[in-house]
Amino acid sequence: MKILNYKFQASSHLFAIIIFLPLFFGVPEFIREIDAADLTRISILPNVQIDGDDILLGKIAGIEGHDPLLTQKLSSIVVGRAPLPGESRTLAIKTFKSRLKQNGINLSRLALHIPAKVVVTRNYIEISREKIKTLVSNYILKNIIKDNADGSIKDIEVADSLQLPKGRITFKVIPPRNRDLLGKIPFSVHFDVNGKFYKRVWATATLEMLAKVVITKKPVGRHKPITEDDIELLKMDLAKLPSGVITDPEAVLGKRTKRAIGAKTVLRTDLVELPPLVKRGDVVVIIAESSGLKITALGEVKKKGRLGESIPVMNYDSKKILYGQVLDSSTVKVEF
Repeated sequence: MKILNYKFQASSHLFAIIIFLPLFFGVPEFIREIDAADLTRISILPNVQIDGDDILLGKIAGIEGHDPLLTQKLSSIVVGRAPLPGESRTLAIKTFKSRLKQNGINLSRLALHIPAKVVVTRNYIEISREKIKTLVSNYILKNIIKDNADGSIKDIEVADSLQLPKGRITFKVIPPRNRDLLGKIPFSVHFDVNGKFYKRVWATATLEMLAKVVITKKPVGRHKPITEDDIELLKMDLAKLPSGVITDPEAVLGKRTKRAIGAKTVLRTDLVELPPLVKRGDVVVIIAESSGLKITALGEVKKKGRLGESIPVMNYDSKKILYGQVLDSSTVKVEF
């Protein structure tokens, strides 16, 4: 019995030594190496840079492990939204642990080498003010000034430069609608990244467009016919003139003034008019045509009219009032 008891006590002492030995002397080196080899290592630097709209773990971390499926899953985890181009976002280590747990990752299988805070900065492409000016200038030269030697760009103002995310960048310069492209003109420049609209900037261009315009040599009275002796051409900046200025002398010859005009006045379309070819009380020939049939009759004009205008005339025979188009000083054509 003593022998058996001695053996039992010896076994108990050996068991206790095996159990408590690691507490005093640590886990044997070969055991620690085996445990570490089974873990997937995730390493992140304190400052990282990214492209794209999302912060993917695989884009900012070094992931090393023997399980390819786990490595692939870890790489595809979205930690958060990326900051705007050129800006930064700070992520705490608890954010990474939270995202890992949300994606069903067992943290005990990982060896995390992540600083307390990680600063994520988004890469960008800067479009300078000078570059935007060049884009607008090229558009103006190609689409507005074209081959006009008397047209020039005096200035282009751009508020600020632009920061765009990296990608395939395209642009479009858009002029204002329904206005003369002279003087100070606001242009919008639209930038697309990878085929999607991203941002718009504004640029204001000052254009000078010199052209010969028709002006009066001397004063011309109201309702006076305009002759070659009344006008001359003068080169001026169209941007500084009102709309409707006349640049072709043929456009005013044969017309009359609507009101008295002083000397050196720039003629506009609202200052001249065609003189009436017929006036109230004039006797004219009324012409009616249909399917090769032509009928004529005498009539009396009831309202003055210019070339091409529709006026009322009275048929002498029927006493009816008809409406016809003035063809010349003695003919009005009616439809029937």
